[in-house]
Amino acid sequence: MTDDNNDDWKPQTALVHGGALRSHFGETSEALYLTQGFLYDSAEAAEARFKGEEPGFIYSRYANPTVDMFEKRMCALEGAEDARATASGMAAVSAALLCSLKAGDHVVAARALFGSCRWVVETLMPRYGIETTLVDGASLEAWESAVRTNTKLFFLESPTNPTLEVCDIAAIAQLADSIGARLVVDNVFATPLLQKPLELGAHVVVYSATKHIDGQGRCLGGVVLSDKDWIDEHLHDYFRHTGPSLSPFNAWTLLKGLETLPLRVRQQMESASRVADYLAEHPKVPRVIYPGRSDHPQAGIVARQMKGGSTLVCFDVEGGKQAAYAVENALKIIGISNNLGDAKSLITHPATTTHKNLSEEAQAEAGIKPGTLRLSLGLEDTGDLLADLDRALSRV
Repeated sequence: MTDDNNDDWKPQTALVHGGALRSHFGETSEALYLTQGFLYDSAEAAEARFKGEEPGFIYSRYANPTVDMFEKRMCALEGAEDARATASGMAAVSAALLCSLKAGDHVVAARALFGSCRWVVETLMPRYGIETTLVDGASLEAWESAVRTNTKLFFLESPTNPTLEVCDIAAIAQLADSIGARLVVDNVFATPLLQKPLELGAHVVVYSATKHIDGQGRCLGGVVLSDKDWIDEHLHDYFRHTGPSLSPFNAWTLLKGLETLPLRVRQQMESASRVADYLAEHPKVPRVIYPGRSDHPQAGIVARQMKGGSTLVCFDVEGGKQAAYAVENALKIIGISNNLGDAKSLITHPATTTHKNLSEEAQAEAGIKPGTLRLSLGLEDTGDLLADLDRALSRV
């Protein structure tokens, strides 16, 4: 028994009820189908299912009832026609980028990317004859200048990791349309609650579900969302034959995470806003970047395309790496971790962790300085977090 999604449902309702698939037992919580394969009533039924003439599951590497519920619930939230869930965020990124490309194609990507995303664009793709160009993602002119006759794909994060730069998704999508290319947006920092890339014209959206969607440090996961035609034509066979599938257990965990996503993101965003304002007034913090503030470099774009700031704050500490380390090491509540979107507040030093493989020049181009810290706000009391930061900054 399947509960039909209602187009009139608000996100909070869709995240609790969307895509539900109930067995004959009528369970209240989604069932966890820990199975590799499925049985057929007859040899003829197996043939029909493999031909696509009969609906049903074939093998959990292709699709699984629990994973299917997660995909449908993400579609309901994102406003997408179809989705494929993957084993991790990077599996989602790699699949979304590589499934439609071939040797001789050209990709334009914003240079401000997560370290592993940049490796895929800058190192992996050229090994297979795919040409790539990195540009200043905040400059529409840079995107326009990078276009070639063989440009097939645009790729960006917005807000970016870790400096929270914001790209004009609608304008870049329009440019992609004008040349027959596809725009892939990594929307993990905004979450589907604060920004809807598909509504802005993007063609494909990817998430690391490890972050806010799970949001409690429990498991890995990712998801690619787009229109059904693109997934059927490009992603389906790539996904089926390369096997980056999400485990049913992780899908079940992510379903539970989605139920509380609006509550968590709202609290985390409120804390991030207050922390950003506090840091902006601190004498030992020369730079604060937060999309919810009027001094954000792309504040106008933020106002047009986002429903709120973010759950993250990027800031610099006077004194470079040594001072940044001193702050991290003095924190008592906020943990040092390269993860984000967790119920626990987490901080990391991008230059030596998430973006350590970039050259000093590349780090500088991405706005990463020796004293830059990325702070992901959790669900702790905001006053306690401010006191923790105040105490740590006093050590600098």
